[in-house]
Amino acid sequence: MFEKVLIANRGDVALRIHRACREMGIRTVAVHSTADADAMHVRLADESVCIGPPASKDSYLNIPAILSAATVTGADAIHPGVGFLSENADFAEIVEAHGFVFIGPSPQHIRDMGDKIIAKRTVKALGIPCVPGSDGPVESVEAARANAEEIGYPVLIKATAGGGGRGMKIAHNPDEVAEAYTMARREAGAAFGNDEVYMERYLAKPRHIEVQIVGDGKGHVVHLGERDCSLQRRHQKVLEEAPSPALNAVARAKIGEIAASACAKMNYRSLGTLEFLYENGEFFFIEMNTRLQVEHPITEMITGIDLVREQIQIASGAPLSFKQEDIALNGHSIECRINAENARTFLPSPGKVTDYHAPGGLGVRVDSALYAGYQIPPYYDSLVAKLIVHGSNRNECLLRLRRALEEIVIANVETTVPLHLDLSKAPDFINGEYDIHWLEKVFLAD
Repeated sequence: MFEKVLIANRGDVALRIHRACREMGIRTVAVHSTADADAMHVRLADESVCIGPPASKDSYLNIPAILSAATVTGADAIHPGVGFLSENADFAEIVEAHGFVFIGPSPQHIRDMGDKIIAKRTVKALGIPCVPGSDGPVESVEAARANAEEIGYPVLIKATAGGGGRGMKIAHNPDEVAEAYTMARREAGAAFGNDEVYMERYLAKPRHIEVQIVGDGKGHVVHLGERDCSLQRRHQKVLEEAPSPALNAVARAKIGEIAASACAKMNYRSLGTLEFLYENGEFFFIEMNTRLQVEHPITEMITGIDLVREQIQIASGAPLSFKQEDIALNGHSIECRINAENARTFLPSPGKVTDYHAPGGLGVRVDSALYAGYQIPPYYDSLVAKLIVHGSNRNECLLRLRRALEEIVIANVETTVPLHLDLSKAPDFINGEYDIHWLEKVFLAD
């Protein structure tokens, strides 16, 4: 097992990784920008190293600075966390080339699954159903129109290197193709340095269902049920729950087995999440995330498995600590992503947190790096807390969620807590009757 792990991230995820390491007897190194000098993970880590100024490109994306920090502190391994360099295959290769262990999948799996076209070709060959779409990149407006006619309108034009809804545009008819194609390429180039796009059918009312898997890199892969991530705004997840209220036991077992079998054939190592659109009883693969997910706590709540601990153990060379038959889903769990944003306009609200109180009680968990007096910086993602609740069934979970939302205090900055409280009382959400468009087109449109 490792003696010291460097955490190449910030915020609640860095704190989450630190806690797992401490429980395993592993010392931690926190890296941070000058803006995060007083961050909670920096305060709690055994050692800390400043790696640059506030801008991400000069700090959390600064590979030489991170490697230097690992070298001077004598770290054995580097955990990339979520976002930043977590799905950067070049970073994973460089980490390993410098003699450190990268706590995550192999660089090749990161590279293959990070390219949406290669990912779809790979999983399709392994028996996973995909959304009908172009066979590869779409190189021109004329080719886009031809593909759209074959696929059928409406179509979605997406960045091959995309994520988070960037480089993604819809064309409902031939007249909209040229503008959607041009805008998608421009947006993709600006966001990812790669303006390549592809096309797929736009589904009208799908659910966003993702399957959590974990593999040892030796052909052993277990699935840990699914998460429903259909509540989204601008393709960004707002609230997740597990298991999905839209699936029955048969559908759950079917998609889980398909995902695990495909990843076993790939000899996949570490955590991974396969994301699907689900409509009219059919699953369609859209992408695979080769990292720890923001919403991983709800899977932990219903399985009792510490995913970060498992990820670290696998990276150290240990086998999976469980088999598929050991996995039993217990109750229901919901996670609210609480952002430092206005709950109506969604404008960021950085600033000093003058008072902070986390709710507690049976079945309530808060993953957050906030504390009274903390200055939320304006340079990074606005996620400041994840409220996770668990109940013996979905109704109990909903009632517990509402109670916990009424208790939480984050003073002097605006947050999306009021949005989540309203959501918890919405009849469509209570009844589980929503899709990926419902939040924007129905709930927020009122």
